[in-house]
Amino acid sequence: MSARSRQASFDGFSDSPEEDIAAAKEPSKAGSQQVSAQGRNRPSRDPKRQSRDPKQSSTDDGDANELAGKTVYVVDSHSLIFQVFHALPEMTSPRGEPVSAIFGFVRDIFYLLESKHPDYLICAYDLPGETFRHAIYPKYKADRGEMPDELRPQIPAIAEVMTALGVPVISYPDHEADDVLATIARQCAAAGANCLLVTGDKDCRQLISDRVQIYNVRKDFVYGAAELAADWGIRPDQVVDFQALVGDSVDNIPGVPLIGPKIAGELIQKYGDLDTIFAHVDEVAGKKRQQNLRENRDVALMCRELVRLMPDLPLEVDWSAARVGGIDASAALELFTQFGFHSLGDRLAALDTGAAPANWQADYRAVTKQRDLDALIKRVRKAGCMSFDLETRCTIPHGSATWPRWADIVGYAVAVAEGEAYYIPVHLPPDESCLDADDVREALRPLLEDASLTKLGQNLKYEQVVLRTAGVELAGVDFDTMLASYLLEAGERSHSLDELAKRYLNHTNTKISELIGTGKNQKSMDEVPLADITAYAGEDADVPLRLKPLLDDKLREAELVDLFRELEMPLIEVLAELEFNGIRVDIARLAELSAVYGERIDALEAEIYELAGHPFNIASPKQLAQVLFQEQGLPVIKKTKTGASTDAGVLEQLAREHPLPAKIIEYRQFAKLKSTYVDALPNMVHPDTGRVHTSLNQVVAATGRLSSNDPNLQNIPVRSERGREIRSAFLPGYDGWKLLAADYSQIELRVLAHFSGDEVLIEAFARDEDIHALVASQIHDVPLDEVSSDQRRSAKAVNFGVIYGQSPFGLAKALDIDQDEAAAFIDAYFARYPRVDEFLREVLDRCRADGYVKTISGRRRQVTGIRADTSGRQRTLPERTAINTVIQGSAADLIKRAMITLYRRLRDDQLDSRMLLQVHDELIFEVPPHELDAMQQIVPEEMGAAGELIVPLKVDVSVGDNWAEL
Repeated sequence: MSARSRQASFDGFSDSPEEDIAAAKEPSKAGSQQVSAQGRNRPSRDPKRQSRDPKQSSTDDGDANELAGKTVYVVDSHSLIFQVFHALPEMTSPRGEPVSAIFGFVRDIFYLLESKHPDYLICAYDLPGETFRHAIYPKYKADRGEMPDELRPQIPAIAEVMTALGVPVISYPDHEADDVLATIARQCAAAGANCLLVTGDKDCRQLISDRVQIYNVRKDFVYGAAELAADWGIRPDQVVDFQALVGDSVDNIPGVPLIGPKIAGELIQKYGDLDTIFAHVDEVAGKKRQQNLRENRDVALMCRELVRLMPDLPLEVDWSAARVGGIDASAALELFTQFGFHSLGDRLAALDTGAAPANWQADYRAVTKQRDLDALIKRVRKAGCMSFDLETRCTIPHGSATWPRWADIVGYAVAVAEGEAYYIPVHLPPDESCLDADDVREALRPLLEDASLTKLGQNLKYEQVVLRTAGVELAGVDFDTMLASYLLEAGERSHSLDELAKRYLNHTNTKISELIGTGKNQKSMDEVPLADITAYAGEDADVPLRLKPLLDDKLREAELVDLFRELEMPLIEVLAELEFNGIRVDIARLAELSAVYGERIDALEAEIYELAGHPFNIASPKQLAQVLFQEQGLPVIKKTKTGASTDAGVLEQLAREHPLPAKIIEYRQFAKLKSTYVDALPNMVHPDTGRVHTSLNQVVAATGRLSSNDPNLQNIPVRSERGREIRSAFLPGYDGWKLLAADYSQIELRVLAHFSGDEVLIEAFARDEDIHALVASQIHDVPLDEVSSDQRRSAKAVNFGVIYGQSPFGLAKALDIDQDEAAAFIDAYFARYPRVDEFLREVLDRCRADGYVKTISGRRRQVTGIRADTSGRQRTLPERTAINTVIQGSAADLIKRAMITLYRRLRDDQLDSRMLLQVHDELIFEVPPHELDAMQQIVPEEMGAAGELIVPLKVDVSVGDNWAEL
């Protein structure tokens, strides 16, 4: 395993645009044309990208020669537009225009250009109005709702940005974008090019071939024939017949009743195609199924024509214009400024070079002789600094090399000069020889444990835990490229080494999948030939060395050096300590809970079937929707792109009208807890320690909060009975020891009081008053000692809700009160605490001006879409994000500081107590009985001193025999 494979990183559909795009996309008589959003052709800055004679065929010899061996990405634009529109929060430009779809689409195009380095890039657009498919079936796509008003103007704007970026926008009259994709895919395959179709539309699976695959940009996943066979059990040439049977509810293609994907796959596998199925309909299992096939033969044949894509449109693609590189930077920057896209503007310069990947000069060598190892050690000593990385494997059943406590070292990669790296293998395939693992570890120990010899690398926390497991205490950790990237671009989806190499060095690393494969055929790193792993591991050490000066400069420019050096880098050692320690798990207790939960799930299943009147797949949203809305007649609350929603919010509303949804909710809760924790945790208990060793991630949450995975211990329910049952299985590691939890009390409200300077809040916290009761007293104008529990509950909801822009509707729903009453609460709150209102507006005004917000430690997060007028009570999602980052991010900074000081205090005082977990505002320790009194004093003392706030930081401490008792 390697640094780049262990980083912490919607099916779309196409929809016809409205008339707004007509002016932007007037088709030529030939059928296609590169256009901008305003119907004008923008000349490329690159002479090589000027259009050829439009009469010249797109499949002539010149194009075939040009495309051979190249990579072409074709984007199903409306599929991607709808994905990002529904996935991203509401965003507005400085002028108040909706821009979330524009931002999401352009960001994904940047990702393709920066990460995939296509040779050619094209966007396929749908034209307004009906297509030839409507003539076949007038109800085609009849269930599609109207395009949202806020999306409508963004469609032509996206086309204009694409033109500025030099990306042709292509469509064809009377046809859909999918037909354009089909035609371009055929042309690419005929010319020997590799074509990636960026789409979520399952219709395009029929286009898959040796040269054509589907790319899911959300998951960074390529879908080909093997994946199709695994999903549907069929070949690409059988997709059309498969979909004719199944139909498509999104496009209102009926299909054959009661023929779902499973049955359709079985029929296609057995008979080969639709015509043969109908020729042997008497052999099909089930009388009802036979009847449905007979009665719907003509429907199925019609559906086949609807789903079949047209690969032979007379498109005249201007391949020179589609070649990546012809960006009109000034036009693009002007648009980004208009839309408020500060972060995209910063990335434009790198794209504008149009440069091919840099000429990567590198010399990576294997070290398999003792004399060469000795020489390398002297070289590192002389340099005084080294970039390094570990390649690992896992030999423990049920384990993973991505879990550092389970990993075994396969080799060490070291670099001391750019372009020069060394790989020291300690495990290789049987036919190759290397130095002894113990000898290498002991030879490198003095370097690794020397704090004066600085180390840099990517995700060094992983190396720290792996080395400590091997008995080596890594010291001198100085620079982590993953953390530097995260501080600079907290909102980026990935900070992997592969991504950073592309973003900053214009270099494409060797993918780990090329080294060890994927799926069942995946190899372990010790099975990779020496020459291959040397080249791969050399990059893992060399790339961070090349990145360091670039990232160092950017940290200084952004005034993030102090945050990086004083908080995030020191935290690596603390988190490595927590991950190494782990927390003991009572497997017998989990087995007991598994049996109890299994019985409850079986009982709930029987009750659900009785209420429904028949068995069905409870885990299937489609079948559940059929039962709830069609059979039981319950109202549809909201819809998704695939039909009526059955999410938790919908079920909670429906539970007021019918007992079945409540049972479904309870079933889901038990099933999730059983599969995610009760049954999964025993397999994650390390056989040598009896503990689970979660990974704590510094680079996932954009606010600065830590996250947890493998397993995720932060998501175990806190207040529910089930959550307490699961927490009861977490124990101190030694008999007689205790668990101690220390939790910041109302830290976000204290941060709010600090930033706002509101005197009433400050005085209340200084007197250690019940802040929720105080707010209730002042809002309801009753004495503090007469505040009822309901009044305090409503005040608590206001305290934690309105500061993040919760609307009267949201508060009314949360408290189950009238919306007017909720609005009165909010107005009373801000009238009583005017400095809070002023502070929140100041945050948003600064964010709109700067394009980012800052936490108490100077952490930055870029946020776009802040409105010019923020005087209203209801906040948009970008506005809530900005405020949340300042408050919640500052709270995260404070607990990180506390973790560092507590870690050092325990070490310096030589205490046996150990820090085990961080769960947002809470720290958990295991404590021997003789240190219990001292720890109950030390922990709140250090946590309370973590920040210089103008209000005290109160810490609540509890002690118990298991986590549930804390």
